[in-house]
Amino acid sequence: MNDNISVLISQEEVEARIQEMADVISEEYKDKGVHLICILKGSVFFMCELAKRLTCPTTMDFICTSSYGDGTQSSGIVKFSKDLDESIEGKHCIVVEDILDSGRTLHYVIGMLEGRKPASMKVITLLDKPERRVVPVELDMTGFVVPDKFVVGYGLDYAQKYRNLPYIGVIE
Repeated sequence: MNDNISVLISQEEVEARIQEMADVISEEYKDKGVHLICILKGSVFFMCELAKRLTCPTTMDFICTSSYGDGTQSSGIVKFSKDLDESIEGKHCIVVEDILDSGRTLHYVIGMLEGRKPASMKVITLLDKPERRVVPVELDMTGFVVPDKFVVGYGLDYAQKYRNLPYIGVIE
């Protein structure tokens, strides 16, 4: 790990924003519960921290997609390697993503999940990088809007490295 990384969003800022997001979700779903759908691998840190702070009934499941491989640019091809373990029919679902960049992955996932008849479906992301959008995706909640730089940490990686950083950093 010899890359030069500078802090973009501190651990304290990330954790405070996740708490704010959890408070909103907890209030909205307090009587009906929520089913979180984590897009692996990058979103797992965000989803776990979010889930720990939710006070409403919460279940979760995981899917795995990728459009990056080992590079810093989206390949444009969404690879799907793990499906949900349970049906989402009739459930109030929130798709949890680490970053909305090109929009390809989320667009693909949303289209696939909508056909499975959830009671409702929202999409949240820890980070949004609107300058990179190729495919339009509507978000229901965003943690932070970030500049068009390659970010790592809090689940986001560069060739599988740096996911474990407790903050959001930029590779210089």
